[in-house]
Amino acid sequence: MNPLAEELNATIGSANPALLTTLSALGRELFFPKGILTQTAEAREKAYRFDATIGIARAGGEAMNLPAVTSGLAGISPDEALDYAPSTGNPGLRRKWQADMMAKNPSLEGKPTSLPVVTGGITHGLSLCGELFLDPGDVVLLPDKYWGNYRMVFGTRREAEVRTFPFFSADAGFNIDGACEALSGVLDERGKAFLVLNFPNNPTGYSIRRAEARAMAEVLDSLAGPGRDLVVVLDDAYFGLFYDDDACPESLFGLIAGMNEHLFPIKLDGATKEEYAWGLRVGFITFGVAAAGREAEVHQALEKKVGGAVRGGISNCSQLGQTLVLRALDDPDFHAQKNDRFELMKKRALAVKKALANEEYDRFWEPYPFNAGYFMCVRLKSLDAEEFRVRLLERHGVGVIADGGTDIRVAFSCLEVDEIPELFAIMFACAEEMTSLS
Repeated sequence: MNPLAEELNATIGSANPALLTTLSALGRELFFPKGILTQTAEAREKAYRFDATIGIARAGGEAMNLPAVTSGLAGISPDEALDYAPSTGNPGLRRKWQADMMAKNPSLEGKPTSLPVVTGGITHGLSLCGELFLDPGDVVLLPDKYWGNYRMVFGTRREAEVRTFPFFSADAGFNIDGACEALSGVLDERGKAFLVLNFPNNPTGYSIRRAEARAMAEVLDSLAGPGRDLVVVLDDAYFGLFYDDDACPESLFGLIAGMNEHLFPIKLDGATKEEYAWGLRVGFITFGVAAAGREAEVHQALEKKVGGAVRGGISNCSQLGQTLVLRALDDPDFHAQKNDRFELMKKRALAVKKALANEEYDRFWEPYPFNAGYFMCVRLKSLDAEEFRVRLLERHGVGVIADGGTDIRVAFSCLEVDEIPELFAIMFACAEEMTSLS
């Protein structure tokens, strides 16, 4: 093992032994190299005559560039757009995102967290979590309504065993009892569990409610303990898009960060959905580990391990994307613009609820509860979801997502308000056609 990895592991192990044993074999091997990157950073700080360290071309005191590339970047210097970013991300952006995260999650006040590390979108963050904590055969626990790419990220790439529990309870809320039972079973069997929670949820558009969030935090705290180590990944991709006053306005991360030395919360978020900047691929990974007063040391060690994983995988994330996000966060009109977009998204969600109030539709489907995010789902009562999807597409020119044998996901995020009633009317007509043919 590299001595730098051994040094990080010693820091983690002395402060929180359970965390070290929960890391995967790869997670224990990860480190941030001190070679070219460290020497370049030192040179940028101290080389006042010549800096001949970094592998980019420079001319005239800035990154060498082609006007064919930079002509479309009005107001952004070549260095801000084209230079390499640090493997852990732009330091200014990391500090700004942390401050913004604290403001949006008051429950984090007084709780130690790591400085967010920049990822190439949230999917990249999920992959990093898998590299850090999953060995082949480890169990990943998901609600049964989940984003299909989790199976690729954790099952295929990390060879973990993916298990599920029912997302909804009998009273149409989040199934806390089901989560507790499933987690308890995995912890009893393996001594380690890896839980992924996604609120607002893709595909259902359901976000955990205030009372449910408090209850879930208590459950997680009660389940984790000596010999029962629990990694909880909070995929907060759609954070902030809450359309119901009872939806918890904070991430569950704020409630469980620093709660228990055997409970390891990880928050994944980013500009992708929150700031309507999907293709910029700027996400963040943040840790909230308890370590008996040594949280700063542990978090810095985890940041270095993530930085090493980024360095060894993609080298660094887009400098241009990070510059654009940082500039947006610093814009005095940013929050007003964001609120304007939120109000439009909320109008669309309310238009969906109004359209679904048509009692005729009850013949063919039942909507799952939704209160947030981009999506909502209906459960078809007697039709096959894939056959319904194909007929909608081929006969009516309407695209939706079939999820399993019964569920249809509708992304109202990409529909104008006045298009929503027509969409569901067409879905109803298509269902009538299929029923008459059977």
